[in-house]
Amino acid sequence: MHIQPPPFEMKLLHPKHWLTWFFVGLAYLISWLPYPILKYLGKGLGKLLQKLAKSRVKVARRNLALSFPDMPESQREAILQANIESAGLAMIETIMGWWWPDWRIRRIGEVEGFEHVEAVLAKGKGVLGLATHNMSLEVGCRVAGLKQPSVAFYRRHDNPVIEFLQYRGRARSNRYLIHKRDLRSLFTALNNKEICFYLPDQDYGPRSSVFVPFFAVPEVATTLGPKIIASRSNCETVFIASIRTKTGYKVKFYPGLKDFPSEDDIKDMTKVNQKIEQMILEYPEQYLWMHKRYKTRPKKEDASLYS
Repeated sequence: MHIQPPPFEMKLLHPKHWLTWFFVGLAYLISWLPYPILKYLGKGLGKLLQKLAKSRVKVARRNLALSFPDMPESQREAILQANIESAGLAMIETIMGWWWPDWRIRRIGEVEGFEHVEAVLAKGKGVLGLATHNMSLEVGCRVAGLKQPSVAFYRRHDNPVIEFLQYRGRARSNRYLIHKRDLRSLFTALNNKEICFYLPDQDYGPRSSVFVPFFAVPEVATTLGPKIIASRSNCETVFIASIRTKTGYKVKFYPGLKDFPSEDDIKDMTKVNQKIEQMILEYPEQYLWMHKRYKTRPKKEDASLYS
């Protein structure tokens, strides 16, 4: 079932929401500034984030150490500092993705590798786009949507004002949105030859997951979502990354997996992780390292990797 847009209700104007509306209005005005100025502001937000979100910075540093233990510490630290700057830019990119008109997005966006999508569609199949959690994903979805609208999972925001704006912002780049747990609607969309985005690169817990390698960590909880979806619908995979360039943004489509899915869960999800690793390594500083990717352990008694 498609998620319906949340209606505007008078309760959104309650005084308890006035501060939210103030910052929303300020953000909207800022979004109209020239792109070079917005980039400068984003980098400044990154410096502020480093001071105010120390726990997230600590998680990112730990993730990099776990993922690249043989990398010199100085190199990992350089990636971390660039990653914090990227996180600040992501805040600006969110308001760009939600509010920029199409003509502004077109001026700074490009799509590469869309022939991989067209090849799947030409077979009469849906496209399961496995995307990475790169920082510029919000604006990247707008870029991709201008090429061809897609179907995406959606998680509602707890703040009703932000939810009202978030839905409309994300709906601009998508044909429609479905609830993040509504697999039946996703199967239907793929059977209808839609392009559907799915992000398999976070720790979703032990349920419907297998433990396979991810970078240097040998047993990492990896969702079986891509395999379940591909086995129950008429689709093939491609991989997608939103990349920040010197002049704007590139949404890059990569070839999908051959002979996927198979009967071997470990083999299949190892292949997915390996492909995601390759994409991350192209621009490691742009990846969402601030998420506890290695939180779930193979056994409950196993010590946390974030202690």
